[in-house]
Amino acid sequence: MTHYPHLLAPLDLGFTTLKNRVLMGSMHTGLEERGDWDRVAEYYAARARGGVGLMVTGGIAPNPEGGVAVGAAGLYTPEDIANHKRVTDNVHAEGGKIAMQILHAGRYAYNPDCVSASPVKSPISPFPPKELDEEGIEKQIDDFATTAKRAKEAGYDGVEIMGSEGYFLNQFLVTHTNKRTDRWGGDYENRMRLPIEVVKRVRAAVGPEFIIIYRLSMIDLVPNGSITEEVIRLAKKIEAAGATILNTGIGWHEARVPTIATSVPRAGFAWVTKKLMGEVGIPVITSNRINNPETAEAVLAEGCADMVSMARPFLADPDFVAKAEAGRAGDIAPCIACNQACLDHTFSGKISSCLVNPRACYETEIVVTPTDTPKTVAVVGAGPAGLSTAITAASRGHKVTLFDSAERVGGQLHMAATIPGKEEFAGLIDWFERQVANEGVTVKLRQRVTADDLTGFDEIIVATGVNPRDPQIEGQGADNVLSYIDVLRGKAPVGKRVAIIGAGGIGFDVAEFLAHEGTSPTLDLNLWKEEWGVSDPATDRGGLAPEGPQPEAPARDIVLLQRKAQALGKKLGKTTGWIHRAALKMKEVDMVGGVNYERITPEGLEVTSGEARENPRLIAVDTIVLCAGQESERSLADALIAAGKTPHVIGGADVAAELDAKRAIDQGVRLAATL
Repeated sequence: MTHYPHLLAPLDLGFTTLKNRVLMGSMHTGLEERGDWDRVAEYYAARARGGVGLMVTGGIAPNPEGGVAVGAAGLYTPEDIANHKRVTDNVHAEGGKIAMQILHAGRYAYNPDCVSASPVKSPISPFPPKELDEEGIEKQIDDFATTAKRAKEAGYDGVEIMGSEGYFLNQFLVTHTNKRTDRWGGDYENRMRLPIEVVKRVRAAVGPEFIIIYRLSMIDLVPNGSITEEVIRLAKKIEAAGATILNTGIGWHEARVPTIATSVPRAGFAWVTKKLMGEVGIPVITSNRINNPETAEAVLAEGCADMVSMARPFLADPDFVAKAEAGRAGDIAPCIACNQACLDHTFSGKISSCLVNPRACYETEIVVTPTDTPKTVAVVGAGPAGLSTAITAASRGHKVTLFDSAERVGGQLHMAATIPGKEEFAGLIDWFERQVANEGVTVKLRQRVTADDLTGFDEIIVATGVNPRDPQIEGQGADNVLSYIDVLRGKAPVGKRVAIIGAGGIGFDVAEFLAHEGTSPTLDLNLWKEEWGVSDPATDRGGLAPEGPQPEAPARDIVLLQRKAQALGKKLGKTTGWIHRAALKMKEVDMVGGVNYERITPEGLEVTSGEARENPRLIAVDTIVLCAGQESERSLADALIAAGKTPHVIGGADVAAELDAKRAIDQGVRLAATL
């Protein structure tokens, strides 16, 4: 009997059957634009081997004006078709099925030639769109149909038509972006004409035995967005036009509500998808923040959908489904929804990957194979860098001993897991512990090793992490001064009025930690919806509460300070920084830049402003928390070098830059693959 009877049940689509209810949702990786088609093919083939029922590619533009940016991947030439056929052939050879997403960005395109329903500029792109006339609309419809036909020629099992997240088709649906008065605008019957016509033309172009997924925006989370009654009307029309499956889209990209970040509750929008169940006769897919088999099984068992879409979890672990099927769910590398190596990379023009799994999209570059020359390997430091090295090296056949002075592996991940909204990090620690045991790593905890303790090893990896930087402020040795380590590990009481020195990622985390008391909204969907002003789209347009966000009162009065005279949080994650800034603003945290820390007194922190040290003042607080950066802990590495050894130094011990688990894990895996 299967552990996940709903998730692993086949889904009969009439002309074809999916082997389970798992969709690998679309992710733009940037691989297609690089033109390395062996790499693209292996990326998708790895997920097909892992057992996913159906996967969807990253967005492929139907025409140049619809691409997410100038030069975005399209399917225009016989050569393009041949390249894509290499992908589909590899997927089919592994027993998988794959659909190609057709993504027209509309006004979201970083392209001066972008087009839309009306010339309403997007707040997240620099170019105002050109309003399409009748001829222009006909061209867009024809380009969708032509692209779908080419996808079929390239061997795809289907296409997904992107009609959500505020992209082109979604822009015609709502008065927020559609100001037209012709047959493509005005009342809802007219506004939904374009997506319906696109689906009809695509079905006519590809014939009856070809999967058409339509990505339907279930909750827009923007002013003047759709209401549920309109969404259901559209869904029925899309079904009648020839769609095979309806996939769920949540929120426009410009929405000021998080939808997939780690602070969003697991399956936080399944209740929205459930509104469509029973209204249409074709399968419905739910999505967003579903990252393990238990959550996926639960939403299916509760009747929220017929199928589950998971995207980033397949970056973290391509074998997600196979492990679930084998009863090894605990071995699935967890997606922690951090966005650091996936979406942040995508929106920075880099190739996407995964903090937890640096081999994602680098399958042909980072090759982990059994070693012909097993070595004895010492790894000192059981944080992310040391753990990834130890696990990967042991999986190759090396004999690995892992040392750490702490009582448990994980390093500073333990502090991250204490932050409200970052609870997923606890699961990452659990996974690391399990993999260390699975790979037979010898673990020696509560041990501070010296250079003399490491004789006899063939390879020594130093992953000793970082120490807090000393800001050298007069009076910092007083009892009212704590380090971020003291605070996050609960070693000392914190007063009701707090000044935080340093506004990098750690400073923001400490502010979030101290501003909150009680249940984390990430663990309570109703609290989270109140905090961000999410309501029922059946009654409120776009699913936005008329009263706006209603967060709980802050637990403390907090001032967050930095020396640089610029906006605080400027260097936070590209796709998540705004969330952290908005969350602290809702908690009434005072954010102050351009200050000099003059001295600490029993009354608080004395500061001045600017290079001229003007405007001297006292910030009256009970507690000052130091988050003034980190310095590499290199004492062991230096001692080994002095003793004539050549250790490998990785992670924070190599470069101290915040708590950069992404770089640390990547370094560890790459090093272990070459030992």
